[in-house]
Amino acid sequence: MALYADLHRHLGGSVVPRILWRYFKRHDPKMAQRFPQYPVFEEFYTRKRKTLDEYLELHTLVENVQTEETLPYFIYRLIRGAYIFEHLAYLELRYTPYLRTPQYLEQSERIDAMTNIVKIVGKASQVKEYPIVISQILCMHSRLPYEVNKAIVDLAAQMKNYVCAIDVAGGDSHYGERLDEFIDLYKYARALGLNTTGHLYETSDGCYPELLPYLMRIGHGIQIPLKFPELLPEIARSNQCLEICPTTYLKTGNLENLYELKTVFDRCFEAGVHIAICTDNAGLHNVRLPFEFENLLTQDVIDFHQLQACQNFAFQHAFAWPYKKPPASLLTGLLKDKSLQRS
Repeated sequence: MALYADLHRHLGGSVVPRILWRYFKRHDPKMAQRFPQYPVFEEFYTRKRKTLDEYLELHTLVENVQTEETLPYFIYRLIRGAYIFEHLAYLELRYTPYLRTPQYLEQSERIDAMTNIVKIVGKASQVKEYPIVISQILCMHSRLPYEVNKAIVDLAAQMKNYVCAIDVAGGDSHYGERLDEFIDLYKYARALGLNTTGHLYETSDGCYPELLPYLMRIGHGIQIPLKFPELLPEIARSNQCLEICPTTYLKTGNLENLYELKTVFDRCFEAGVHIAICTDNAGLHNVRLPFEFENLLTQDVIDFHQLQACQNFAFQHAFAWPYKKPPASLLTGLLKDKSLQRS
């Protein structure tokens, strides 16, 4: 039975390298010629980058091929792997729908085309043989104009059958000069009854306390316990969960080693701040959620008690999980009922 929840996974970074390479071999002669052998592509796709901005450039590689026609292909394989190899019962997929629309269209036409993208992702996510509860988080983007970002919020409100929240992405160092815009958009989203998360306090350049009051969860947020632990009591009172994605911080050069996260976990647990362990970009990292758990344990970043607590926090803070308890608790109940029936 699937047991885990991943609250922070980008659609663009979710495609595992071998599947993306095979797609290029079959449909993109230019990329196939650039990477004729798989190991060369895997090394390029998964290697460590110097900065978050350099790392995010890889998303454009996938966004360009995630079109209306190809999205079902990629999503089916994503779900199959998540269920069989990661044992996921719940997954929130986040992405910017505008960036999956044809670039040759005018801005207004691309805004209109976003609705179909959300529908395609929603329908493709319903795979009967792999029963995972899946919902979408629509990402505003730091490099898109206000009109597009507002349209993304409006679309999320109109399509709550597929969408559980909004986010802002694109590199947290780029929010500063447009901070008032994003505050207004988050206020607007909350007024529409939308759930909210946001990439914030991931890097030392992305620390904007002005945005914190509008977030129900915090995407990454590692700089809060590392550099601003005085904020933790209010985070705990507000019941804001941090979405921690361990491998990301190594791939972006944000941390030198995983053990640096021990301070993050210890200070959050001491303050009563909840943490959900997530993958962020499982394909770019070539690392699955169970391996994130194992790496944190084997490197003494967390203990088993903390791991189990984080696994439960993920379901507790999941925006669209339809049950009151995690699946492990539901399975325990089923097994007890069976034992009673046999007796």
